[in-house]
Amino acid sequence: MTQSVTVRVPAKVNAQLAVGAPRPDGFHDLANVFLAVGLYDEVTVTPAETLRVTCSGPDADQVPLDATNLAARAAAALAERHGLTPDVHIHIAKDIPVAGGMAGGSADGAAALVACDALWGTGAAREELLEICAELGSDVPFSLVGGAALGTGRGELLTPVEVGSTFHWVFAVADGGLSTPAVYGEFDRLTAGTDVPEPAASPALLTALNKGDSTALADALSNDLQAAALSLRPSLNDTLETGTAAGALAALVSGSGPTTAFLVADAESAHKVADALLASGTCRSARVAVSPAPGATVV
Repeated sequence: MTQSVTVRVPAKVNAQLAVGAPRPDGFHDLANVFLAVGLYDEVTVTPAETLRVTCSGPDADQVPLDATNLAARAAAALAERHGLTPDVHIHIAKDIPVAGGMAGGSADGAAALVACDALWGTGAAREELLEICAELGSDVPFSLVGGAALGTGRGELLTPVEVGSTFHWVFAVADGGLSTPAVYGEFDRLTAGTDVPEPAASPALLTALNKGDSTALADALSNDLQAAALSLRPSLNDTLETGTAAGALAALVSGSGPTTAFLVADAESAHKVADALLASGTCRSARVAVSPAPGATVV
């Protein structure tokens, strides 16, 4: 048996997040256009006497190290299917912002699944891995696949999206996190009594991605959770305005927040916007990255 396996897995940004009304099961139907971006966690699994999780990197103290961690749940789920005991040490080297709306926890779940599959030699088919991912959470399947995709249902039903060029981004990391359930709850409060349309992918956005057209993509970016995130964290407005004033083509809250995402024209613009965001004091850090990026990959 291999002594350890390390898997690198990307963050994501939602180029579009269209949210439907709450379903009877409490979830929401989504039209979620994911782009994987070049900020990565690395997850290493090593045989151990029992399942345990450790974490290092920025905000590692905010990552749960118990059985609720998606990486631990992924290992347990794969082991159960194959009649194994999940006796591994999972180490997560964080570089994706924690609780930042960039699917860092989901990424770690996908990475642990791929790593354990390689470590144990289970030979699970891609369809089985994606099935386990969907059981773990709505964003986990995309973390496995990477690239660009349209997620429907809860976001777990993926259709690949063609991307014609590299897109440049800046991500402003806020102090503290925002609870995804709390943001959805605020969305429900804000939309109560209104006719929430069925979520659908924007044809203009898909065309912009296909053509690699940053200007057209900037016009088409949207996030139905943004109003809810701003309601819970009004200070994010200052961050969005700062990045726009510094030359970003578009600015939006990333997923459920509180990380904010800025689409820019090129690498030079990215560094200019990042510098302005840092100087403004409206965020804790600013990260430059490009998309699309590959999904969970053994390194």
